[in-house]
Amino acid sequence: MSDLFDETDKTPAPKKAAPKKAAARKSAPKTAAKASKPGGSAEDYSAKDIEVLEGLEPVRHRPGMYIGGTDEQALHHLAAEVLDNSMDEAVAGYANKITIHLDEGNRLTITDNGRGIPIDPHPKYKKPALEVILTTLHSGGKFSNKAYETSGGLHGVGISVVNALAIEMAVEVARDKTQWRQTFSQGKPTSELKKIGSAPNKRGTAVTFVPDEEIFGSKINFKPARLWRMARSKAYLFRGVEILWSCDPKLVEGTDTPASATFHFPGGLTDFLNATLEGRTRVIDPVFADRVETDQGTVEWAISFVGGGEPLISSYCNTIPTPEGGTHEQGLRAALLKGLRAYGELSGNRKAKDVTIEDLMGSAAVMLSVFIPNPEFQGQTKEKLSTQSTVRLTENAMRDHFDHWLSGSPKDASALLEWLIERAEERRREKADREVNRKQATRKLRLPGKLADCSQGNSAGTELFLVEGESAGGSAKQARNRATQAVLPLRGKILNVASASRDKIRQNQELSDLIQALGVGLRDKYRENDLRYDKVIIMTDADVDGAHIASLLMTFFFQELPQLVYDGHLYLGIPPLYKLTQGGKTAYARDDAHKDQLIADEFNARGKIDIGRFKGLGEMMPAQLKDTTMNPATRSLLQVALPTDDAAAKFTRDRVDQLMGKKPEARYQFIQENAAFVTDLDL
Repeated sequence: MSDLFDETDKTPAPKKAAPKKAAARKSAPKTAAKASKPGGSAEDYSAKDIEVLEGLEPVRHRPGMYIGGTDEQALHHLAAEVLDNSMDEAVAGYANKITIHLDEGNRLTITDNGRGIPIDPHPKYKKPALEVILTTLHSGGKFSNKAYETSGGLHGVGISVVNALAIEMAVEVARDKTQWRQTFSQGKPTSELKKIGSAPNKRGTAVTFVPDEEIFGSKINFKPARLWRMARSKAYLFRGVEILWSCDPKLVEGTDTPASATFHFPGGLTDFLNATLEGRTRVIDPVFADRVETDQGTVEWAISFVGGGEPLISSYCNTIPTPEGGTHEQGLRAALLKGLRAYGELSGNRKAKDVTIEDLMGSAAVMLSVFIPNPEFQGQTKEKLSTQSTVRLTENAMRDHFDHWLSGSPKDASALLEWLIERAEERRREKADREVNRKQATRKLRLPGKLADCSQGNSAGTELFLVEGESAGGSAKQARNRATQAVLPLRGKILNVASASRDKIRQNQELSDLIQALGVGLRDKYRENDLRYDKVIIMTDADVDGAHIASLLMTFFFQELPQLVYDGHLYLGIPPLYKLTQGGKTAYARDDAHKDQLIADEFNARGKIDIGRFKGLGEMMPAQLKDTTMNPATRSLLQVALPTDDAAAKFTRDRVDQLMGKKPEARYQFIQENAAFVTDLDL
């Protein structure tokens, strides 16, 4: 048994006098009926068949009703019940230190330097109040706010349930300069309350217990790491308490859990959030955090927004975790969503109204803690807060502070709003994708009407040519191999996706046709097995406009379908710019340098050479287009590749942003820096 803390060790002065007697409420006897044998008469079922479970027997018969089961989580719920009692003393202002110590043999001791459980005789039961509290359901000092303004224990069943499910329990109390001790087993006293010595400089309560293997089995034990995290989280939740954790060193050998640690966090939930988010990308750096005290209760929060991974939402009521949320989370969500939309309206961003609570909380990292009198939970395990007044309490406490925080940091507020608007667009896009998938499951895939698809039933060896304009598309359709080559004409210059919103990309008809023809999703929804073609070939005119269109298409694949590029499916066709004829000899040159080379190497320099320049693919006869650009036996292709090492990938990303992104000044800077190196201009 750990020593109790010295009363002189920085213990805060009590806010109010300790109650002289513990309140107690006795529950009505619980009954269970034995079923009569099948076919038995009414006389077979009589008063002798009625069982009356007294004291803590209902807990041992049905432990799941009180702690949610008999597994590892339920076992640690016992530790939480005892720790919550000590935390209630700290929150009430009567304790500032708590120790948690785990020994071998599954023996756990939790000590605080609070007021100590009352030991004077209870007026109704004529027993020490400590014994009444430990052996009677629905007994304790938390039914009214006389002893505790706020508390985690409300039903008076916590410590008595722990006692009922422990094979050993010992409670020591230092109170009024005297130290007392009483022991229990399976919910029943094994000794009377005894005075074991004087305690002139001590006060508080120490509870030691060993869970009953008859209930939990022999293979389920307290986990040091789990208890360590529990101790740390409680210290974060109440900045006025110091929690000392320790365990037998043998229990943590070979693990990262320390055998001892001291937790005290003056920064409260902000410290908790920063530690939890360490290593994760944040949308904005500052944490939105504050604490508001009102007559109805206290609300404390710390909120950030993360750029990837799962959202993080941890809420508490009177230091009790509420993993299923509840009314305090409802108030928080209302305050954040209303505040964000109001800021969007104030700043003239109309898209803010499209942000939903799903978008907001899907990127949020939230720590929320409320302290309220008489909270209502769903079930004894207190996993969800149901006190309706807490919705308004939390919303009112947070709303003004959130409005001031947004208006006081316009740069961060705008960055956050833009991020959430993008999430909203992503949500709508995913919904549209699901709708398309649902429709495709019930009917044949619909392809763009202007797509001339190949007749081969599988994708092996097939090619999709992306050509600019209907004229070029007509020539390409006549020149293609119908079995393995498909042609999709695109009208003019497509949308620059690097400077467009996701909604605008989806609404663009040319890109929509392309996405539909490919048959795969975008970005992280990309499905390699659904790609309808083995090669995707960008085939544009051999001039400046054609190069621009090719750049726009490559930007689209780089941003929206990078995996398609990494997998080696994207190519550039190399159409000729010149046609050279001398007598019966014909050759095609892809550019000026190639033209000069052909004249020098392939033609008789003394004869006349007719040189014709193609204005575009649409001017080429289908036979010419086939021989020069589409026939695998005679054409040339350039495969588009992306770097895989981090430095080169970052350089590529930065260069695409510079040349194709939203900032024209970046392109102007590039032109100024590189104009001197230009040797040929195609005007």
